[in-house]
Amino acid sequence: MAMDSNRLEDQAYGHKPVLLDECLEALAIRPNGIYLDGTLGRAGHSLEIVRRLTEGGRLIGVDRDETALAAAEQRLAAYKDRVTLVHSNFSCIHQILDELHIEKIDGMLFDLGVSSPQLDDAERGFSYMHDAPLDMRMDRTAALTARDVVNSWSYEELRRILFEYGEERYAPVIAKHILRAREVAPIETTGQLTEIIKQAMPAAALREKQHPAKRSFQAIRIAVNGELDELEPMMEAAVERLHPGGRLAVISFHSLEDRIIKKTMQRLATGCTCPPEFPVCVCGKKPKIKLITRKPIVSTEAELAYNPRARSAKLRVAEKV
Repeated sequence: MAMDSNRLEDQAYGHKPVLLDECLEALAIRPNGIYLDGTLGRAGHSLEIVRRLTEGGRLIGVDRDETALAAAEQRLAAYKDRVTLVHSNFSCIHQILDELHIEKIDGMLFDLGVSSPQLDDAERGFSYMHDAPLDMRMDRTAALTARDVVNSWSYEELRRILFEYGEERYAPVIAKHILRAREVAPIETTGQLTEIIKQAMPAAALREKQHPAKRSFQAIRIAVNGELDELEPMMEAAVERLHPGGRLAVISFHSLEDRIIKKTMQRLATGCTCPPEFPVCVCGKKPKIKLITRKPIVSTEAELAYNPRARSAKLRVAEKV
C-alpha cells in the first residue's frame, strides 16, 4: 500500500522515480548520514532518501533546472530541517561541498535521464511530440540552445553529434537537410525540425517502431547540455568526496552514458596500470572503489507496467574503499 500511495504522489508531481527501491538498497542509507542527489528533478528519489534520515542526517539536492528546484522545495517541505537545495551542475561537486563546508559524505545518486516534467512541458523544447521553440536547456540560464546548434553549427559538427550522440545511421543526410532548410529561413521550432528529419529519412525508416526524430533530438539535447563531457569528471569527484564505504549509484538511459559509467567505474576499481609483464607495481595506483554491480540493474516488469519510460534505465553501483 505504501508503494501505491507513493506512485499516486509521483503522478501528482508528474514524475515517477526510476528504479527507486533498487537505488535505496544500493545507497545502504544510514539514518544519520549525509547524501547527495546530484540530479534532483522532482525529488522522487530524494523524498524516499530523506524519509529514511533522522535528525542528524542530511540530504543535499542539486539541479541546474530552477523549475525543478522550486517543485522539489515544495515536495520536501516537511523535511526542510535536513534538506539543502543547490542550483548547480553535478559536475561542480567539489565546489558545492566546499561551499557547504562538508569534506566527505556517505552516498551519491545521479539519475541522468531527462525528467518527465521536462519532457512533458512543451515549451521546454525537449520533445518531438509537441511543437515548441527549440530550446532543450536543462539550465534555462545557460546560453546555448537547441536553436543555436541547429542554425549555426557546421555540417560536420551536426553530422558528428547526430552520429555519435544519437547513434543515428542517417546522420549525414539529416545534417544536409538541416543546412538546406536553414538557408531558406531559420529553424525555430521542434515541429519544424521534426518534419525536416522525417523528410531526410527513407520510407523504410519512417515505418520503424521508434519515432524517426528520437535519436536526433537525443543528440542535440546532449550537445546543448554537455551531458557526456561531464560524466567522467563527475564520477571521479564523487568518489573522492565519499567516505570509505560510501556508495555511488548512477542511472543511465542510453548506451553512450552507460559505456562511460562502466569504463570509469572499471578504471577506478582496477588501480594498478602497470603492464602485466612487470614483476611488481611501479605506478603506485590503488583501487579507489569496488564494484557492487558487475552488470547493470534494470527495471522489473512490475515497474515497467506503470512506468514505461524506465525501460532503458540501467543502474550501476560502486563503493568507496
